[in-house]
Amino acid sequence: MTMTDDIEKHPLAKRFNRLTPDQVLHAVEELGKRCTGRFIILNSYENRVYQLEMEDDSWVVGKFYRPGRWSQDTIRAEHDFVQELADDEVPAVCPLTLASGETIGEVDGILFALFPRVGGRNPEEFDDEQLAIVGRLVARMHNIGARKDAPHRMRLDAVTYGWNNLSYLMENDLVPEEARPNYEATARLLIQRIEPLFGEVPYHRIHGDCHLGNLLWTTQSPKFLDFDDMVVGPAAQDIWMLVPSFDSEGQRQRQVLLEAYRQFRHFDDSWIKLIEPLRALRYIHYSTWVARRWEDPTFQRTFTHFGSVQYWQNETQDLREQMVRIEEALDAGVY
Repeated sequence: MTMTDDIEKHPLAKRFNRLTPDQVLHAVEELGKRCTGRFIILNSYENRVYQLEMEDDSWVVGKFYRPGRWSQDTIRAEHDFVQELADDEVPAVCPLTLASGETIGEVDGILFALFPRVGGRNPEEFDDEQLAIVGRLVARMHNIGARKDAPHRMRLDAVTYGWNNLSYLMENDLVPEEARPNYEATARLLIQRIEPLFGEVPYHRIHGDCHLGNLLWTTQSPKFLDFDDMVVGPAAQDIWMLVPSFDSEGQRQRQVLLEAYRQFRHFDDSWIKLIEPLRALRYIHYSTWVARRWEDPTFQRTFTHFGSVQYWQNETQDLREQMVRIEEALDAGVY
């Protein structure tokens, strides 16, 4: 298949893929403190992330943003939102202020931010008490998110995550000819079916990628991490990602979380109808996300199965199963 990628054809893409330890250490010293030279590369496909030791025995985390994805304005919108959360005592890990007085730095054209290292663990699953704690915190996060708009951030809907991604895949011939007709027809039918549902719910700033890996459980409280995928979207996005299971236990856990959520913010029962459509859009968005970055050697080493006929056949089957799940729920009046 032909790989044409806006992000990986960015003038700084090769420089980003070859980011050196010296560049990283120089950037971190923008805090006004010196590094010892000890650092650990942390798992991150989208950005380059490092944990670095400072000479005062503290540790910081440096995030170097992939060129071509976010502008300074979009990153600043992320940082502003996180700071608003912290100011209102919603536990979120905020970027540190650099010597320039800003939270965004630049090294050799690549934007970066530094964060304090926070100890804790990522929960593998929640018990009911933890679900209630997180539900209340997410409601408070959404209350703050609704205070103002973020015009520089993406809007999560059937256009951005659905139609735009599908157009990219089709226009760049990223789906093999043997799998293309079925994948395209299935995706089009699904997006057409769910698009009207997005016009009936309120939109505001949300985390956008609020899965368990972006929640750190500390001795004091859970802390929200990595607002890199912050979007303007429906509240249901953060809810389903925290409790992704669609079986009966998953539905029960979601109700526990929502009961606590409603102590601080309204959540209409009808908004639950977006959970399975949002899951389906994430399937399409994820495939496009990998395709746009395919020339990055890290992606080629990690997603070795990507792009094959079998890969796209499996994706088509997943979308079909989502369509059935959505239709059955709508017909039964579950939503």
